[in-house]
Amino acid sequence: MTPLPSVARAPGIAACIIAIAACAAVPGLALAQESPFLTGATALQSNILAWLTPIAVILIMVLGGMAMANRMSWGWCICAIVGIAIAFGAPQIVTWIRGMFGV
Repeated sequence: MTPLPSVARAPGIAACIIAIAACAAVPGLALAQESPFLTGATALQSNILAWLTPIAVILIMVLGGMAMANRMSWGWCICAIVGIAIAFGAPQIVTWIRGMFGV
């Protein structure tokens, strides 16, 4: 049997030990990063909300004008309000549903 090489005789092992110690000392760099899907989904959500905000304001103005002129079905008004609530409350709704199922 041959004896194990010492660190002084094997500089490659010393470099490997130093690299492992450096990775262990900085765990944030050694661990995996956040999911690219989650990053993309968050960007998509913020983009949709940026587009939806002025559209929702215009929709409420149009619904108010139609109600003032008595030219509106109240079903449209209720659907618009529920749709806006779902669109802007989506993160809270998802968190609530995930909490119900323990995910």
